[in-house]
Order: sequence, then structure tokens, then C-alpha cells
Amino acid sequence: MRKLITSAVIMGCMVLGAPTLSHASYTDTRHPIVLVHGVTGFNTIGGLINYFHNIPWNLERSGAQVYSASVSFVNGSQQRGQQLANYVNGLGHSKVNLMAHSQGAPTSRVTAALIPHKIASITSINGVNKGSKVADVVRGIIPPGSYVEGGAQAIANALGDLVNALSNSNNPQDGLAALETLTTRGTTNLNNALGWKGVNRWSCSGTAEDQWINGNRVKMFSWTGKAVYTNWTDISDPFLGITSLAFGNEDSDGLVGVCATKMGNVIGTHYDMNHVDAINHIFGARSWWTNPVSLYRSQANRLKNRGL
Repeated sequence: MRKLITSAVIMGCMVLGAPTLSHASYTDTRHPIVLVHGVTGFNTIGGLINYFHNIPWNLERSGAQVYSASVSFVNGSQQRGQQLANYVNGLGHSKVNLMAHSQGAPTSRVTAALIPHKIASITSINGVNKGSKVADVVRGIIPPGSYVEGGAQAIANALGDLVNALSNSNNPQDGLAALETLTTRGTTNLNNALGWKGVNRWSCSGTAEDQWINGNRVKMFSWTGKAVYTNWTDISDPFLGITSLAFGNEDSDGLVGVCATKMGNVIGTHYDMNHVDAINHIFGARSWWTNPVSLYRSQANRLKNRGL
């Protein structure tokens, strides 16, 4: 009788399109997943708009415990890394898996340097691990100490304060520090300070998956896309088309060069996906050929299979 009931449940799930029992724990990692937003990011706006759109739900629906961290909208990676460390400590878990987009990747590596015993893994998603040529260009055209720089700083900080209000946060803002830390020079200085853990100093490649930080093993992974225009309905594509000019003939996602994203075990760099697609925005407008949600789910399963 028990076998008949189990078979009926499985068949019912298949008919209704729900996950079967064999897939119900597909993303059930040992340690919780913490999603980390990039520059000009947030966790949620008014509890309605999530930086990672519907990715948290798609991880949770088959077993994952997911948190969306809140760090500064604009600030240096060191400052954001300390904020993330405070957030992780406040969760009360022995370890967490960080999945980080854009500036979230160097932010997470700072956190791992501060609390390596709390970080099981870091997954960099279109991460700025060796800087962005777009940041280099912007830094080059804004004269240091000028009224233009002061005005840009004021606007960036004001936007950050607005996001604080809308997301019920109280994170400090520093637009100039954010710009500086994302340049090639700024990220190189950060990598020097972090001992180049997970980032290859010498070549366009990843590193070993296992990175040892103060005697603690932290597994590191990365992936990125190399497309700019991916969906004609996506209003962010034309903007990325302009910013991609900074890379010339180099493959990029519109904001970060492919080589600059590689960290640890490189899962893939061939995806038809730009910098905004990587978080399944704007509201799921993406390429037909790459579904970013499936990348997050596959990575959660990979972490699960490694006992993380």
C-alpha cells in the first residue's frame, strides 16, 4: 500500500508540473546561500523588487535556505566587505555560501579574509575581480577634486540614501570610493591586500577551487556571460551597448571584461548573457539561449554535491 501511495504522489507531481520527490532537494545545500548584490544594488525595494528578481524563490523551491544581504549601494569593497561580514555573523549560522554579482565578488572576498571560518564558498557571477575598463574610463574623464567629481559624488550618495529609505537600510554611501575600487588600479590594490586568493595574477584563467585563508578552506567558483545585446525588449541593453565600447574587441558583458571575471573554478564564460541578465533582470528579459536561473540552481546543486 505504501508503494502505491508513493507512486501516486510522484505521478501526481509529474502531471501537475511540480518538482518530483527526486528533485525536491536539488538545491538543498548544507549551508545557507547568501546572495550579495553589486554596485548600485540593494536587497529589496519596498519588499516588492528583488535585486536578484525571482532567483531566491527558484533556489528555495527545491530546498535551499536563501538570504539576500544588504550592503552599501555605493562604497568601496573593503567597507562593503566589513558590512557583509557583520551581516553573516548576525545570521547565526556556522558557515554560509556566498553567491555574489558584480562588485559583490570582491566584497565577498574581503568578507572571507575577515571571517574565513564562516565562509564555505564564494561564487562570483560576472564579478569585477580584476577591475572594469568602464570604471577606468569614468575615472579618467572626471578630474580629481573638481566640481564635476563633487557633483557626481553627491548624486551617487543621494541615490544611495534613497535606496536606504526604500529598502529599510542604513548603509553608509561613498560613490567616489565605489568608483576607485572598481578601476583596474583599485582592484589590483585590493587583490594585493588579499593575497590574490582565487584570482590569477598572471593570466586570463581561474585558479584552484580550494583556497586556503588563515587555515580555512574556502571554495571559489565563477561564471560570466560574454554578450551585450540579448533581448530587444530589455531597456538596459542599449546602455550596455554604449559602455561595452570601452572594451574594444575584448569579450565583455557590457560592464566587465571576461578575463576580469575569472575566479577559482571557472564554470563557464560562454553564456549569452550580459551584466544585467546575470541577475535575471530587467524582470526576466534575457536571451533565449541562456537562462540565468538555471545557472544558480546548477551551482546550488554543485555546492550540495560537495557537501557545502
